[in-house]
Amino acid sequence: MYPFARAFGAESMSYAELSPYLRHIAARLANLTLALVLFVLGWAALAAALHREIMPYPWDVWPVFVDEMLHGTLWHHTQVSALRVLKAIGAATLVATPMGMGLGQTRVLNRLFSPLIGLVHPIPKVVFLPVILVVLGIGETSKVFLIALILFFQILVVVRDEAASLRPELILSVRSLGAGRRALFRYVYLPASLPAVLTALRVSVGTAVAVLFIAEQYATREGLGYYIMQVGWQRLRFPQMYAGILAMSLLGLTLYGVVDALERLTTRWRRAGGVT
Repeated sequence: MYPFARAFGAESMSYAELSPYLRHIAARLANLTLALVLFVLGWAALAAALHREIMPYPWDVWPVFVDEMLHGTLWHHTQVSALRVLKAIGAATLVATPMGMGLGQTRVLNRLFSPLIGLVHPIPKVVFLPVILVVLGIGETSKVFLIALILFFQILVVVRDEAASLRPELILSVRSLGAGRRALFRYVYLPASLPAVLTALRVSVGTAVAVLFIAEQYATREGLGYYIMQVGWQRLRFPQMYAGILAMSLLGLTLYGVVDALERLTTRWRRAGGVT
């Protein structure tokens, strides 16, 4: 069996293999609980220090959050925002991954496009929002495109560097087993690049959610950015505003946790002494 086959479910996990993951999950839950306690204490201390309506206590916001989720519109806005981020992640990953692999394995293409990537990558992509709105319109496409554009360059650069560092002897060893181009892609290039893709996504989730907040303040009546600013801030409904902020924070935390779990599940071969 090829070195990376187990990363894609070619063999099921035994109980002995599953136990470390259960311990890891338990440790993460304990850390998360501690972080939540510290967060609530810090929030309460800040609310007590300011003693102003704009900074309510967490126990004043939580009932509003639950009520808005169950009976209000907050759950709908959260679904809309989550769908936008997922579309952007999917589009950026599908486009940037093969491009990064191609650049990393083809020196001529890498030399040709590296100056352009080096020029565009450091530019904050949010500055292109007015241009994107004019070209793509004020609908859903422009918001998804802006988030995907940011993720695209982060994934592209990381995957390119990972593909370029792939050892030639690894490729030759798999070819010596009779692997063709499709097998090389499935068992070498794609698994070797997958950790880089997931690492880039894990790092950029916070950026994606921040850009989502900015994008949802323009020409839309749906999404958490709209809810926070229009339903909460502009109407001086501060508990609702913080309920929206809490929902956006939980969205980012959930996305981060999902990507982190995928990274651990699909890169077991690294921790098991597999080929790198």
